[in-house]
Amino acid sequence: MFSKSKINEPGPKAEADKTTRPAEPAARSSMDFTPSTPKTKPAASVLASDLTITGNLRTTGDIQVEGTVEGDIRAHLLTVGETATIRGEIVADDIVVNGRVIGRVRGLKVRLTSTARVEGDIIHKTIAIESGAHFEGSVQRQDDPLATGRAAMAPAAPAAKPHMPTPAPQSSSSNDQN
Repeated sequence: MFSKSKINEPGPKAEADKTTRPAEPAARSSMDFTPSTPKTKPAASVLASDLTITGNLRTTGDIQVEGTVEGDIRAHLLTVGETATIRGEIVADDIVVNGRVIGRVRGLKVRLTSTARVEGDIIHKTIAIESGAHFEGSVQRQDDPLATGRAAMAPAAPAAKPHMPTPAPQSSSSNDQN
């Protein structure tokens, strides 16, 4: 006969409405911009053929070099253009050489095209050398060629720790004499 009113009681439907209802946009400042579309990969940085850079370059993105770089380059994807000259070490996940590199090349995937001129060692996981490419140096395959630079930059102190137990046998020999 009497039915209980559900006006003031939160029920599952009321909770569902809160979670499925889109939030109303709050007032935003120019610093709080959130793009509505998924974040896209930025375009490669292009160093023009008339540009000469003296110094090291480091990015997590992609670089296309058409000019001259005197220094080391670290990137995700590095493309050395036909007019480019790089004097220094290059390290990247993917490396495509169309121009000239004087220095060590370290990459997971390294490709020397027919116009490539490389003077230096190549450390790679996979390599492709097209007919006509000029290469002077050694080629070495490693499962993780990018790790060699990290190991070289690590301090030498941790390597000395395994040698520290050496004094223990000396102290035990002095105990044997007593």
